[in-house]
Amino acid sequence: MGHKIAVMGATGAVGREILTTLSERGFDINDITVLASRRSAGTKVSFGDVGELTVQDLATFDFKGIDIVLSSPGGAVSAEYSPKAAAAGAVVIDNTSHFRMDPDVPLVVPEVNPEALAGYKDRGIIANPNCSTIQMVHVLKPLHELGKIKRVVVSTYQAVSGAGKDAMDELFNQTRGIYVNEPVQKQCFTKQIAFNCIPHIDKFMDDGYTKEEWKMMVETKKILDPSIKVTATCVRVPVFVGHAEAVSIEFEDEVTVEQAREALKATPGVSVVDHRQDEGYVTPAEAAGEDPTFVSRIRVDPTVDNGLSLWIVADNLRKGAALNAVQIAETMIKEHLSA
Repeated sequence: MGHKIAVMGATGAVGREILTTLSERGFDINDITVLASRRSAGTKVSFGDVGELTVQDLATFDFKGIDIVLSSPGGAVSAEYSPKAAAAGAVVIDNTSHFRMDPDVPLVVPEVNPEALAGYKDRGIIANPNCSTIQMVHVLKPLHELGKIKRVVVSTYQAVSGAGKDAMDELFNQTRGIYVNEPVQKQCFTKQIAFNCIPHIDKFMDDGYTKEEWKMMVETKKILDPSIKVTATCVRVPVFVGHAEAVSIEFEDEVTVEQAREALKATPGVSVVDHRQDEGYVTPAEAAGEDPTFVSRIRVDPTVDNGLSLWIVADNLRKGAALNAVQIAETMIKEHLSA
């Protein structure tokens, strides 16, 4: 028996990736509805062998009878419509940041804390974590089980697709314009993104961190362990798809490189590519379009006791958003909705 699915924000980069992921994984669907703003209503989006689906107006849609909503329309829109969908009886899996730190909303990476899904009944909403948080906690979980993690220092190198289609267009247009000596036009980013790096993602907070950095810190605590200390520096780089992270971890007890490597190899969804030679690591270019979270450059951090450093890369539109949301839906069906 298939499920009735609705995808909110279906015309966006993540919404389209959700449709691709549902199709590729053979998700058991009886009926699927794609939703977006009024200006997108009537347009078409692709969905596997079905072909094209017609986008409906989110503002006028009745969610009654929908089993699962995969939501990625932006925080303000989700704040209005995700509760409406939940009130109509749907389970909402939300990709925006709006509900993540709500104490009554589970924040879930299925390979890390699937037990948290049991709390979905409080609000009928499950939050998908920030893309950079997902790939990091995916790797931290098995290491935390080896030797309790005390502190994490992470620097991210985040693709422009994390800021949406307009940001991807801006990188393309700036790159092309520079080659023909056109003035740089900035709309999505505060500074030139082509051939540059911008240490500024989301808004600045009073303590000097950006909200993106804050998300990584508080989400890691909520998902994994509130006692873990995290400091983050989040940087936007001129890459279209794929987030990379340089992570240094301080443990309470010794964890060797060999122990870490074996634990990560045994972790579902993690791929260890760690050869100490040219090309013996994964970059965003190789991770784009792939499902796993890749780990490379595992080594001792000699600046602290019981420290390791490593390199993490994942496709931010897949594992960082669409795939994780679909995996949540699959787990929900198996563990909570099958009766």
